[in-house]
Amino acid sequence: MIQESASAVLSAIRTIENERQGLEALAEAVRKAGEGGLGAAFSQAVERIAAASGRVIVTGMGKSGHVARKIAATLASTGQPASFVHPAEASHGDLGMVQNGDVVLALSWSGETVELAAIVTFAKRYAIPLIAMTACSESSLGREADVCLVMPNVNEACPNGLAPTTSTTMQLVLGDALAIALLEGRGFTALDFRALHPGGKLGARLAHVRDVMHTGERVPRIDAGARMADAIVEMSSKGFGCVAVFEKGEKLVGIVTDGDLRRQLKADFSLDTPVARVMTKNPRTIAPGALIEEALECISHKISALLVAEKGAVVGIVHFHDLMRIGAV
Repeated sequence: MIQESASAVLSAIRTIENERQGLEALAEAVRKAGEGGLGAAFSQAVERIAAASGRVIVTGMGKSGHVARKIAATLASTGQPASFVHPAEASHGDLGMVQNGDVVLALSWSGETVELAAIVTFAKRYAIPLIAMTACSESSLGREADVCLVMPNVNEACPNGLAPTTSTTMQLVLGDALAIALLEGRGFTALDFRALHPGGKLGARLAHVRDVMHTGERVPRIDAGARMADAIVEMSSKGFGCVAVFEKGEKLVGIVTDGDLRRQLKADFSLDTPVARVMTKNPRTIAPGALIEEALECISHKISALLVAEKGAVVGIVHFHDLMRIGAV
């Protein structure tokens, strides 16, 4: 059993190393931006897609088809309208999904995938730009393409050289590179991303603090001249494990947390102790327009709640439990 486990680990290392070498070869090919190089073709592909008024129609057969689906999904999720069209279904009516203004991105490692013939012919007939992602520039697909992204022809991780492994990893990464280049080109922001990802943990983390914060009477507050007895009552009644300390009822000057209270109990503590002696000065705050992602970065096992401030005034409070409630954690 130990020998079999070691053998499996060695196999995994060989596979990962092989695919890493494929990605290194891909990166090197993209660096060559001269005429005829992958870098120049990549720039042309980005320009063609960015200029299109329609969608990116991504297509491929077999394992390339699975990668094509993921590329289409990544493009769509980053603001570039895209759809996957199955090449075999294309010749049975799905060519109607391809319209003027679209760009076709076709994946085929060999460039000789028979099922792509219908969609390639359709693209050429109606002057729809065709971008090929292949390892063979002189293949049928490579010759027909307006832009040919020629991948380095490297060995598969499969010991028989048959199962698409390194090749599909390279296709996937080049597809991601296209999506990110397009994203950066249009200035796609986290707020744009949230509009397309309203659900799940990702959507929750891209919500705003103002969407979950507690306001008004829910904010625990005490005057700096008050006694700790009063602070404990306020802290307990609001249930956030802290109380904001104000000077003359307006200016935030500190915060008293349950951690501060525990530390004081170990020392010479009295309920009559002034709040100002116990509080932590210059407490951390967050803006109501900040993303929940930013609040998560500030909140830790030591800080479970954040005061929300705008233009120097405290307008709310957000607790770790609020972030859990909306599914951000």
